[in-house]
Amino acid sequence: MSGLTRDILKWLQSLDLTTQIRNPKWDFSNGYLVAEIFSWYYPQEIQMHSFYNGESLAQKNKNWYLLKNFILRNSFDIKMEDVDGTIHCREGAAVQLVESMYEILTNKRVKKILPEIETDYTDFAYQQRLPMHARSTASKAVKNNLRLTEILADQNIITSTAKAQKIINDHIDHRRQERIEDPKRFGIKPSLGDRCVRRADLSQKLFSEPSHLTVTSDLQSELETESMKEETITREPSIQFKEIDVKQMDKSTFYQLPVQSY
Repeated sequence: MSGLTRDILKWLQSLDLTTQIRNPKWDFSNGYLVAEIFSWYYPQEIQMHSFYNGESLAQKNKNWYLLKNFILRNSFDIKMEDVDGTIHCREGAAVQLVESMYEILTNKRVKKILPEIETDYTDFAYQQRLPMHARSTASKAVKNNLRLTEILADQNIITSTAKAQKIINDHIDHRRQERIEDPKRFGIKPSLGDRCVRRADLSQKLFSEPSHLTVTSDLQSELETESMKEETITREPSIQFKEIDVKQMDKSTFYQLPVQSY
């Protein structure tokens, strides 16, 4: 029963459930134990003869269809992401679902340490703990994060393709981040632009860094001297042009000439 706190374990044992909980990821998948827990607090709404303790996908869908309607009808603060993750045996989803049920049914808060990485029900946190050479490839990432029950539950090819494509895109982003964090491992050499020295703007440098100047006039004079230095370096020598007056011919004289005959 890894992942469950001591208070939740004591609470589950006090309910005297018909099935002993060994692994929450698998034991809560079909929804039978979830219905049994709710039946202790809502016996009029949850009746156990309507649920089946089976492992087939059809039995899971029937049980969770009733449970989802019950959750929505009572406006419980339970995320459907946790429910879907529990159905498809995603890592950590069943534990999160049981913790939400514990807080709702007992009006107590779960005392636990918040994880450093946000829970997204993928194997990203596990992959980060592995060495570089042992991390999964793109095909392995799809196999780990896309369950067969998800494909069977929703046989729409477009939806399945979109889920697989999202997993591959996330895998590519993680690999790109690894190359940025450890460029020596991948043999990445800095480009010419990366090797260039970046010089901050003069005005930003003077105002951002502590300066020995205390008078505004001194600061203004230093800015002017620096601008004059840059101007003398970058300004090209001035070139003077002499204006030339050109006398235009009077074209009216062409029309006054006599026409010669041959």
